[in-house]
Amino acid sequence: MKKKKIQNITIGIIAISIIGAIIAYNYSVDQTKQKGLQFGVELEQIQLEVKDLQNNFYSEKTKWEEGDITKEELFEFYDIHLSEFNEIISKYDDLNSPELFESSVELLKLSSETQLSSDSEYIKWIETGDESAKVRSDSQFQESVEYELQGLVEFYSAKTGIKNYDEDAKFEAPQTGLTQKVIQVAENMASECDEEYKNESGEFDSDENEVEWFNCINEAKKWKIEHLP
Repeated sequence: MKKKKIQNITIGIIAISIIGAIIAYNYSVDQTKQKGLQFGVELEQIQLEVKDLQNNFYSEKTKWEEGDITKEELFEFYDIHLSEFNEIISKYDDLNSPELFESSVELLKLSSETQLSSDSEYIKWIETGDESAKVRSDSQFQESVEYELQGLVEFYSAKTGIKNYDEDAKFEAPQTGLTQKVIQVAENMASECDEEYKNESGEFDSDENEVEWFNCINEAKKWKIEHLP
């Protein structure tokens, strides 16, 4: 249950941060700005749909655990969940992404695809009790978060590279110096989390340490998101 709550918090933090970045996306010339805003709105909608889908995914399991729905109803919901998730992922391919933002869209799509794989393994764990499926699900969840963070970094890098655009000017190259510094500081923060809460073998001595480590890592990720240029 603790990991599930941590995953929900992580999903919320990342999704909200990405949505905030997308809303801020714009160009300086009306025609180009309209195209950019349309892209931003569509990408924002996809990320919102992914966020809502994941919130429902974990809340349905809670309903089953509390006896509000049967196991059969839970798996019926999971079948619908996987189908809807595939449909949402296909929407990334329909985006008219400006060239500078193509890499960020690919990373966000990869994040969602990895999350879908994580959900599939999670369902397998619930259905069969196979602990190895739960391990794979947790690992893929972490990969999904990392891809999403990388997508956010790419998005910010592209956004900060757009200063002015008119008929006689071109997009300027992204300014990555500050971005790299922020990433390095965040990585140092994450390393400090490892040193404080993990033992020499890289394991946790208690469940409490594991929860504190997750919270610490999430704070480092949140700091990185807030301080990216």
